[in-house]
Amino acid sequence: MTLRTGHAGLNVTDLDRSLAFYRDTLGLVPLAESERDGRRYAFLGTRAGEGPVLTLWQQAAGPYDSGRAGLHHLAFEAESMDRVREYEAALRAAGAEFAHASVVAHREGSASGGIFFHDPDGTRLEIYAEKGAEDAPAPDDSAPACGFF
Repeated sequence: MTLRTGHAGLNVTDLDRSLAFYRDTLGLVPLAESERDGRRYAFLGTRAGEGPVLTLWQQAAGPYDSGRAGLHHLAFEAESMDRVREYEAALRAAGAEFAHASVVAHREGSASGGIFFHDPDGTRLEIYAEKGAEDAPAPDDSAPACGFF
């Protein structure tokens, strides 16, 4: 049996705010949205007609808590480092909080790297590319860049 990730589900405090963030800054496409008994959710994908890559569930009472068991961070792969930098610019314009000053290598000397930031509820996110971070600094010489932020 071989498994692969189908989609990730995130609890959010405000579905409208989260939909705007993931749609307007990351370019995810709303595929479906519903409300049942006052509970709202939405499915988002990379393009219409495909299955969801992310589901948002409006059921959190407070922001993300990195001190609790569960999701550490959610990473999205971009096709190039140029595209990672385009996302970085859009996220900065939207006021996203970043963990590092800019693109960082996944580890010292790595070609892969990316940006690390938070969504409106504080969920830790990453956008990376497999190549292009050769000259970027590594934030920690003893742990992966995605480890502690």
